[in-house]
Amino acid sequence: MSMQIFQNTEIAFKPRSDADLRKARLLFRIMASPLLVRAMGLMAGIALRLRIPVRWLVKPTVFKLFCGGETLAEVQGVVDKLAFHKVRSVADFAAENRESEEEINSVISEIISSMDFAKANRVVPFSVFKPTAIAPPGALEETGSSSANPAAAEKFRENFMTLCRAARDRGIPVMVDAEECHYQHVIDDLCTEMMELYNKERPVIFNTLQMYRHDRVEFLKEALSRARKKKYYIGFKLVRGAYMEQERERARKLGYPSPIHPDKESTDRAFNDAVTLCLENIDITSLFAGTHNEESLMQMMEQMKAADIRNDDPRIYSSQLYGMSDHISFNMAAHNYNVAKYLPYGPVHYLIPYLVRRAEENRSVSGQSGRELHFIKLEVKRRKTIYKTRKS
Repeated sequence: MSMQIFQNTEIAFKPRSDADLRKARLLFRIMASPLLVRAMGLMAGIALRLRIPVRWLVKPTVFKLFCGGETLAEVQGVVDKLAFHKVRSVADFAAENRESEEEINSVISEIISSMDFAKANRVVPFSVFKPTAIAPPGALEETGSSSANPAAAEKFRENFMTLCRAARDRGIPVMVDAEECHYQHVIDDLCTEMMELYNKERPVIFNTLQMYRHDRVEFLKEALSRARKKKYYIGFKLVRGAYMEQERERARKLGYPSPIHPDKESTDRAFNDAVTLCLENIDITSLFAGTHNEESLMQMMEQMKAADIRNDDPRIYSSQLYGMSDHISFNMAAHNYNVAKYLPYGPVHYLIPYLVRRAEENRSVSGQSGRELHFIKLEVKRRKTIYKTRKS
């Protein structure tokens, strides 16, 4: 097997019309400009604070590129389209940092609806939630070794258990997103408790490990040891990480060692080591590899082959964000690997922070935007060649 598995642009962009490709090319070109991305982020922040309506501009552009829709009814159309090409979906209600009890209860209700949606769609194998979306103010802020707001902390625990129980009752695995380091241990402890309670027969509760943290490989080893000793299954979503700048800045301000690996190579190595550990313990582990890194996925596929693990083993999934890395998702799916696109959904104004992050991580021509543009240009060129051949 070689990197050629990712090179077939006909497969990668089969679901996209010529007009879709042109729009994506334009948007990625815009996102390749750091100046434009910073300006977009500032304007989005101002629009949110002043409640300026931007739906008319955002929904047909970056929202359509990166999100599944505003409602589950809209998401269904995207799910069906992806499923036609053997790509599964994860519907992620991407609300963040809700504050009032009414808002949090609404988020919980919508996440449970997304679990029902997954139960009704065999091509939606997981549900997901973000802990900060169900945490009352003060629940995850600490003073010393205890919560600054014990009542809020207890309410967060109750909300967390409600969602885990709802996933168990529906038989739908739920992935708990990772958060910033200074309160991730609270989420780790709850995930471990819920795994021990609900993962007796198969993994239902999945924790997320951000592998840019230098303690996560050791954490995974301890989790594997605990699961074997107590006889339950574990599920892990592996990602590289989403809060690098915040983590380093917080460590600098408060004067403690950075929890983040010093360089990309160390993070890549930690991610790959974690994948290896999961595959070596696949008898009790389910792995959800959330990555846009071709080398990591190539290593995973080679290790699966060496261990005589089927491409479509239900315990192993890879995932990429909707609107990105289609050359990975669709080509792996064409080779019968389990692939699930992450489909953020929700009201446009809820998802603006998510969209700003997507734009920021795409803003280098040598980075993700450059890769996206490279494959889009190859496919546009391929299609033009075919059209010319047909005309001649």
